[in-house]
Amino acid sequence: MIVIHHNPDCGTSRNVLQIIKDAGYSPIVVDYLHEGWSKPQLLALFAAADLTPRQALRVTKSPAEALGLLDENVGDDELVSGMLKHPILVNRPIVCTPKGVKLCRPSEAVLTLLDEWPPGPYFKEDGEQILDSEGNLMKHNANG
Repeated sequence: MIVIHHNPDCGTSRNVLQIIKDAGYSPIVVDYLHEGWSKPQLLALFAAADLTPRQALRVTKSPAEALGLLDENVGDDELVSGMLKHPILVNRPIVCTPKGVKLCRPSEAVLTLLDEWPPGPYFKEDGEQILDSEGNLMKHNANG
């Protein structure tokens, strides 16, 4: 089973979802902007992905700055409370597979969570090639 916490307005999230589908999987898609989060859910995802709430905080195209959450003195509890009130504050996409849980940025980071990859060559929606014709990760993406 694969679960993706997805934001359809985000190119990275769309790419990750498409990579998963093109690899032959039928993921469960959680539109967290509409579903919202629960505190236990967020804390479990962060723990599984080895993320702190600060690392998971979406700082661009979110109200993080307006809410004063970018200040380093803001603690984890306040960050999580903000994320519960404003789901957009959680960076995306977070993917859960039997191989682990990860915030998949850049989008090709999802490949480490998949047993099967899409056939190559493979391109993201912006035209960037991430897999060569043999299905290998492109060299410039090797650290993704």
